Amino acid sequence: MYEEFRVNDRWSGEELHCRWKGTMVAIATRHADAVDVRFDVNGRPMWIALPLEAWKRQKELTGKVITDQLAAQIAGRFLKQLVEEGYDSRREVYTMTVPEVLSQLDAVVAEAKAQGEMPTLVRS
Repeated sequence: MYEEFRVNDRWSGEELHCRWKGTMVAIATRHADAVDVRFDVNGRPMWIALPLEAWKRQKELTGKVITDQLAAQIAGRFLKQLVEEGYDSRREVYTMTVPEVLSQLDAVVAEAKAQGEMPTLVRS
């Protein structure tokens, strides 16, 4: 679904190729309580930061956890919406809020159910 996709930039009309590259806990790298999901956007790095508090809230609300695979899908869907809404292409990091993570999670799960399964993440 969102591990690799193409989307047109709202302002330039340029087609952007977005590709998931990896996921890491940002505590060690940025001293942030977040999980950073990296995408290449036409070859340029773009990071989507998901606050760790979202994992806690999801577990409290539903008893279920956010997996690495779901985190990548959540971040990819958020990135796609950013581009469609006219994101600032000079920024390398976008930080999601807890409500944004949970909202995107609900949308990703609904889309996955409609398609029959979650896609696998293959790093290349």
